[in-house]
Amino acid sequence: MNQMMNIPFLDLKGINHEYAEQLKAACNRVIDSGWYLMGRELEQFEATFADYCGSQHAIGVANGLDALTLVLRAWKEQGRLRAGDEVIVQSNTFIATISAILENDLAPILVDVDPTTHNLEIDAVERAITDKTRVILPVHLYGQLSPMPQIMALAKQHGLLVLEDAAQAHGAELAGRKAGNWGDAAAFSFYPGKNLGALGDGGAVTTNDAELAALVRALGNYGSRIKYQHDHQGVNSRLDEIQAAMLSVKLAHLDSDTARRRDVARYYSEHIRHPNIILPCVETASAHVWHLYVITCPWRDELKAYLAERGIQCLIHYPMAITEQQAYSDLARTSRATRTPLHGSVLSLPIYPTLPQEQQRYIVAAINQFTAPH
Repeated sequence: MNQMMNIPFLDLKGINHEYAEQLKAACNRVIDSGWYLMGRELEQFEATFADYCGSQHAIGVANGLDALTLVLRAWKEQGRLRAGDEVIVQSNTFIATISAILENDLAPILVDVDPTTHNLEIDAVERAITDKTRVILPVHLYGQLSPMPQIMALAKQHGLLVLEDAAQAHGAELAGRKAGNWGDAAAFSFYPGKNLGALGDGGAVTTNDAELAALVRALGNYGSRIKYQHDHQGVNSRLDEIQAAMLSVKLAHLDSDTARRRDVARYYSEHIRHPNIILPCVETASAHVWHLYVITCPWRDELKAYLAERGIQCLIHYPMAITEQQAYSDLARTSRATRTPLHGSVLSLPIYPTLPQEQQRYIVAAINQFTAPH
């Protein structure tokens, strides 16, 4: 192996540096406009993002958690959900998915995931459906679309709503439909580390339901459609003009950035050759946008430490099962997940559009030289 390198898990500075002049110009344009909330930049981004996803509506909100929470809250306002209704969701998601469900006094029902894709397993969903089930909430984990044709068919059969958690899957496409245009609604995050990341917090809801879109927008604006007239008990959750302007810049480059992510993933998959490491399973190339490149290894902690000693920063998404978290331990009573969690064996390798090829080669060489403990 060559001289030791220092490779961060994610180089946000390098990613944004490529578009720095455009980002600065967008920021200056907003500053000079004197209009900082709910203006032209937001309107333009919402229209462009909706068109990109193939949906009729996009509503900018403050973050991805709010996007999930506001959709569920809107369905309650419409009488389509009631407190105590069950929401089927996978057991290996980030805590925000669960927080949105509980915030609305709904019951998250955790189910098993496909051990190869780490996304919802359709048989597990079907087994979990009861007369209290009202929503299926698939998470397009790591950037790969869930089995949406089967999920939508199952939802139609049982009269269920579908809310996509698309926080990691901007641009992922299956059967000609992108993430955000499969379910009754979808929630996106624009957290800086996402494939489409703001330079701060941000999120969006997409839907083809005009009534739902109007209600989500009102709920995120203090429950108001007309200033000082409050038809609902809402919150303050709005995507500001500067973030919208910068997201418009980055959205124009999203497909090319995704192509570079796929190049990195392809290199890893073609060159990592270790008998104790399982590589990600990709069922359809266009359905994965590689927000994360997650391997599994029975000696995950040893591998992570070994790579850290060689200057390679890796992360664990997510190190604890939801039911192992103190605040959510009660969910173990209603969980339908029966398999051993994946949390103890998953490891996320560095992957981003600007990751140099030399560093990719260094990472692969280090992994292939890893000696499993005996």
